[in-house]
Amino acid sequence: MLAWTALPALAQEQSAPDPADSLTGTIFRWLNFALVLGGIIYLIRKAGAPYFRENARSISRSIRQAADERAAAERELNEVSQKLAKIDLEIQELRRTAASESAAQAERIRALARTEAERIAQAARAEIVASERAAAMELRGAAARLATEQAAALVRARVNAAAEAGLFRSFILDVQKSSS
Repeated sequence: MLAWTALPALAQEQSAPDPADSLTGTIFRWLNFALVLGGIIYLIRKAGAPYFRENARSISRSIRQAADERAAAERELNEVSQKLAKIDLEIQELRRTAASESAAQAERIRALARTEAERIAQAARAEIVASERAAAMELRGAAARLATEQAAALVRARVNAAAEAGLFRSFILDVQKSSS
């Protein structure tokens, strides 16, 4: 039944011209296009403008922040470069100081070695002088002993019993004279 009622409408549709292809259809299409376009433009202006302004501000803030960060990074880089240059100068100064201190220390060691060598030489000279004195005293002692032994031998050879008795008597007389 439904098919019987729809058939006449289908038959009529095929025979009638399409109203969308007519002038009125074209006008309505352009009118529909203008309304949709107007609505889109209205929505873009109403909601899009603040969004785009905020987006532009955000981008501008990001650009300023990036520029500030870049400037800070460049300042920090300059400071680090200056510190590195100062470190090189400090290293050179430390090397110069170390070299001069090393030379001064070497000179102090040389002076100390010279002083120590002089002190050792003086001690050796003093020991030599003491050894010479001891040897001289020993030599005098040996010479005195030899002289005494030779004088005793000579006296024994020259003194006989009569000379001995005369010497004894003269000794006794000297003792008596000195006691009186």
